[in-house]
Amino acid sequence: MKLVGNWNYPTPIRFGAGRIVEIADACAAAGIKKPLLVSDKGLANLDITTKTLDLLEQAGLGRAMFSEVDPNPNELNAEAGIKQYREGGHDGVIAFGGGSALDLGKVIAFMAGQTRPIWDFEDIGDWWTRADADAIAPIVAVPTTAGTGSEVGRASIITNSVTHEKKIIFHPKILPSVVICDPELSVGMPPFITAGTGMDAFAHCLEAFCSPHYHPMSQGIALEGMRLVKENLPKAYKDGSDIEARAHMMSAAAMGSTAFQKGLGAIHALSHPIGAVHNTHHGTTNAVVMQPVLQFNRPAVEDRLEMAANYLGISGGFDGFYAYVGELNAELGIPKNLTELGVENPDLDKLTKSALQDPSTGGNPIEMTYENTLDLLKSCF
Repeated sequence: MKLVGNWNYPTPIRFGAGRIVEIADACAAAGIKKPLLVSDKGLANLDITTKTLDLLEQAGLGRAMFSEVDPNPNELNAEAGIKQYREGGHDGVIAFGGGSALDLGKVIAFMAGQTRPIWDFEDIGDWWTRADADAIAPIVAVPTTAGTGSEVGRASIITNSVTHEKKIIFHPKILPSVVICDPELSVGMPPFITAGTGMDAFAHCLEAFCSPHYHPMSQGIALEGMRLVKENLPKAYKDGSDIEARAHMMSAAAMGSTAFQKGLGAIHALSHPIGAVHNTHHGTTNAVVMQPVLQFNRPAVEDRLEMAANYLGISGGFDGFYAYVGELNAELGIPKNLTELGVENPDLDKLTKSALQDPSTGGNPIEMTYENTLDLLKSCF
């Protein structure tokens, strides 16, 4: 029998507007008494961050923060955060922000007690077993965007600053112990970030839905996640204060990350090296390459996406779904191609080889070779 899979589902999630007030209680539940809040430069001085630090200080948990997080975080950011974590005598991390801050916060909690270099824990085979699991600090995750779903994931994406490659660092224990999903924290997101992060969530759901691996629970989650994005991303983009749309998008983000246990594919295989080399926004890059990848995978996913289109209320089967993606991108102001996104003088050979090395290729419904991946990449410009 070929129906085989390894399945895992998320951690406790406290979902709802205003629930950031439970941050101290969430730390207590995770066993954290002296947290380091890891955020990014853009969030560091915003009210939502200051108020969260106030809540921690009022509860006697201090107000320590590390915010030297790049948009595509690398091992140098991690080293700086680990240094502050160790010197401050912290016993846990609050990963607070978008995907970059969540990923780096999780890695700081993971690496602070390790003696081996970060790249020894890349998501290859059983490399994760090299880690001292008892030395991994507890994590509370607080997303402020609705995109990556890293708050419910067991991995982080970290860019190698030397090779300009994105690497997946994996360990089951970097799944946050507690998550606070408070849609009020995402109200201040600018429209272009709302669009890019929202399309990241959609890409996670779409690729999980199309992956050939066996995971019927993720299949259903992916489909419903696409529906939530379809009905709510345009609303959140047009009116950032629409708290219900923000809430549904925050759900869709967590659902996408949960669903892609089933696999990702060529969208992410392309966007990871492009983002690492050209420093593009990850979710926006996913959106730009989405239509070319749909055409690339059409022979394997046409029937499946016809079923999805029916559920989503899109007429025209695969062609209707393909057209819908283009219309959604246009509505959200997504660049039409990688050239318009700002990718200049690309090394197509290097990007193609990096794409083929990305773990996401394993979930693509069409086998990716050097030749067809190079052609696919060219079609994105």
